[in-house]
Amino acid sequence: MKTINIVHLYAKEMNIYGDNGNVAILHKRLQWRGIPSKVMHINVGDTLPVDSHIIIGGGGQDAGQSAIASDMKKKQKTLLRMRDDGVVMLMICGMYQMFGHYFKTTEGVVIPGLGILDAYTDAGDKRIIGNISTKSHWGTLVGYENHSGKTYLAEGIKQLGVTKIGQGNNGEDTTEGAQQNNVYGSYLHGPLLAKAPQFADALLEKAVQNIGVHKLSLLDDSIADAAKHVALRRPR
Repeated sequence: MKTINIVHLYAKEMNIYGDNGNVAILHKRLQWRGIPSKVMHINVGDTLPVDSHIIIGGGGQDAGQSAIASDMKKKQKTLLRMRDDGVVMLMICGMYQMFGHYFKTTEGVVIPGLGILDAYTDAGDKRIIGNISTKSHWGTLVGYENHSGKTYLAEGIKQLGVTKIGQGNNGEDTTEGAQQNNVYGSYLHGPLLAKAPQFADALLEKAVQNIGVHKLSLLDDSIADAAKHVALRRPR
């Protein structure tokens, strides 16, 4: 059986609020099923592996985003090609914003993004902070949001879910996150996948098809589901 390569993109610069946990969770869920996987940390100056099956990115401080901006542009063509080829990607918060077309600051300065997702982000006048729950195709997703950017999706682009508690993409249209091809973006920290095993497996199912695995065996997700229900009882 071939190995699933999980790429952690900018693990040093974009890794706050436990977003590196999404990498560990996907790796472990494959391991439990006896499917070989390898975690590859790709930082500034590194080349993206041509045989990437899953690419994960997290949130970061403004300094972290500035540090990777020029390097991301060098990887833009490769990432666009991978998107079109169906490579699975999950980007959280800051990386979610940078995968859109641009981020406009409060001063009106436009910082170009990669255009992997058909979306854009404007800086808001106040920070959005708190617990959040979102109704999605894979059940209720729970996490923690902490962002000042307000993201808007282009017409026809699917949201990851509908916000039940919290602000989500922008606090105006109840959308949270985005999905385009096999690329997903979200503001949910936590890490998101720790309490979303169904969503984690949906990502894995798309990835393992590339190595000839067409069905994942079931796992006991009772602990993850219990953690989700506890999180849902927390105040905003």
